[in-house]
Amino acid sequence: MAFLRQKRLVKLKRMSDISKAVAAAKTALDIESAALSNLAAGIENNIEPTLRLISDIKGRVIVTGLGKSGLVGAKIAATLASTGTASFFIHAADALHGDSGAIHDGDLLIAISNSGETSEVVAVADMAKSWGNKVVAITGKKNSRLATIADAVLDISFEKEADPNGLAPTTSTTLTIAIGDALAAALISLKNFTAQDFGKRHPGGALGKKSNG
Repeated sequence: MAFLRQKRLVKLKRMSDISKAVAAAKTALDIESAALSNLAAGIENNIEPTLRLISDIKGRVIVTGLGKSGLVGAKIAATLASTGTASFFIHAADALHGDSGAIHDGDLLIAISNSGETSEVVAVADMAKSWGNKVVAITGKKNSRLATIADAVLDISFEKEADPNGLAPTTSTTLTIAIGDALAAALISLKNFTAQDFGKRHPGGALGKKSNG
């Protein structure tokens, strides 16, 4: 009987732990949803300076970041490239070890750092700016070193990260992806980039079939 009672208690605790975990998942989505709503509410003033800068450049859009911001940055560059804006990603650490040679006159740099203080990202932005390239910062800190260097700031300010400890890049990376998608959508509209144009760049897979329908 004691064994069965203990087994039941373990099962109940496990069910309680799972319920707690599910609640944490819902809280994370609620936090990120609210942050996205706030981002959308201020998108006009937030994105317009960046659109003007990109419209005026003669070169490409180069995206840089480190860690989770770097992973998101690679996605942003890929989305821009597939939707009519010549773009590629350079890892911030690699840029400081020679890959910055890929940055040419007329290119624009998008530098991503939620804190705006990531030393490698700040260094790359500062270097590009000293060469005469335009710099856009994606950051949650408008008074950061990165924001000060930048010609325009895509502000992703938010209240807190969405994980239970409030530490893991969650809300910040969601907002970075969202502002990147918003920028791509705006440029698609600005360039009158069509489904047929997309199909030329994306002939493979289900999207290729759909766009080349």
